[in-house]
Parts: sequence; C-alpha cells; structure tokens
Amino acid sequence: MPHLGDLYRMASLLLQDRHEAEDLIQDTYLEAWKSFHRFELGTNCRAWLFKIMFHRLHHFRRRIVKASRLITIDGPDAQPEIAAEPLVLQQISDEDILNALEKVAVEFREIVLLADVQEFSYKEIAEMLKIPLGTVMSRLSRGRKLLRQELAEVARSYGIDPRGKQAGAAETA
Repeated sequence: MPHLGDLYRMASLLLQDRHEAEDLIQDTYLEAWKSFHRFELGTNCRAWLFKIMFHRLHHFRRRIVKASRLITIDGPDAQPEIAAEPLVLQQISDEDILNALEKVAVEFREIVLLADVQEFSYKEIAEMLKIPLGTVMSRLSRGRKLLRQELAEVARSYGIDPRGKQAGAAETA
C-alpha cells in the first residue's frame, strides 16, 4: 500500500468528495488484489494501480450518474444556498488553484493531474487511460491552457496582473 496517499489525493481531486474517493480507493485495491496474478514483476506498480483506479473511476461515475437521476434535488426539503463573499488574500492559495482546477473539464483535468502532479510520463498516461499518445499531449496542452485562464481570472480578482510587470509598465508610460 505504498501508493495509497497518491491514489487517494488523485481520487479526491477527481471526485470532489472524500467518502466517494475512499470508496474508489477501496475498489481499486480490491481489484488489484483480485488481479494481482496479472501484474508483471519489474513493471511500474504505481502506474498499474493508477490504471486500475481510472478503470474503476469510469464505472464509479456511471453509478453516480445513475444514482443522481433517481434523486430529485429540487424537492420540498431542499435548502437554499447562501453565497458568502470571498475573502481577498494577498496571494493565490492552494484552494484557489484547486477551485480553478475543478472548473477544467474532467478529460483535461485527469491528464493535467497525472502529468503535472503525479509526474507520469505521456506514455504511461496513454496506457493507463487507453488513449493515443497524441491525445494525451493534446489534452495536456488544452488542460494547462484552461487552467492558466482560470488562474488568470483568480489573479485579477486579487488585483494581480497575470500578464506580469510589462503590462503594468506599459500602462504607466
């Protein structure tokens, strides 16, 4: 279970729910245990576990979608949400980055997290998600661009010019 922390962090970021992430990780380790006879010694165990997790994640999402169709959100017991005014911080926090990452579409977010956070190679990601290498590179590029756009908006809300000092110098000249 040496990769439990990495798997849990990734599941939490993708599912946005601690309990669902825990369930997914349990399913992942159960599936790994059942299919350990197929693991090839000398290969990347971490990548193998992530591959299993993403396979289970797709089944998990189908189950969540199916369950959400059965639950009505606008029922008589529904509570209205109260919007809180955001606090203005001196710099962009980890929470801001995570919130920006949540706004990136899942197919791009997965690739960005696997490449930039978990540091898997493009080839490992392609094998894990069963997609072509070119698709990995394309989605990573688009995902990073979308994340930069989201973070630029967050930076502007804090009064930070995401274009850097050059933009500020041009405005004062």
